[in-house]
Amino acid sequence: MENIKDGCKLSGKFITECYRKGKLIWKEESHNIVTTEGRNRILDVMFHGTTQISTWYCGLVETDTSPDAGMTYDVPTFTESTAYDEAARPAFVEAASSSGSVTNSANKAVFTISGTKTMYGAALFSVNTKGDHTAGADNVLYCYSKFTSGRSVVDDDVINLTYTVTAADDGA
Repeated sequence: MENIKDGCKLSGKFITECYRKGKLIWKEESHNIVTTEGRNRILDVMFHGTTQISTWYCGLVETDTSPDAGMTYDVPTFTESTAYDEAARPAFVEAASSSGSVTNSANKAVFTISGTKTMYGAALFSVNTKGDHTAGADNVLYCYSKFTSGRSVVDDDVINLTYTVTAADDGA
């Protein structure tokens, strides 16, 4: 009898582009860690009857914090940036899945920066209130990605954030 091994690996990547006066000044591609809280949510929705979160929201991070699977919505261990003009976290507006991936590349999350900061990463949250990290049953930090280095921004810079999630056979 053949020993069949099967598995599924979720991976994600943020593409962050910063524009100043319409000109691209930096671009960062960074892979993320899916938190244990995020993985548990996937499993609970698929197999335990938990209601799915219909809209996810993008965030930026302004502390140099290493990714950790133990990060949670209420204790992310990083400081989320709220230094942007939009009143709430921008929605992750994804297209339907195709070829094992889902992305918001056709409708990027946009942040209009409102101060001088250094950005270090990006995250995906289940709640739209920027800076909020209140514990709650539906408050989930799905993932976090740290940039390769800090990236400077100033007032009126525009950050476009693309996120892609891919589910693939991990060949286990």
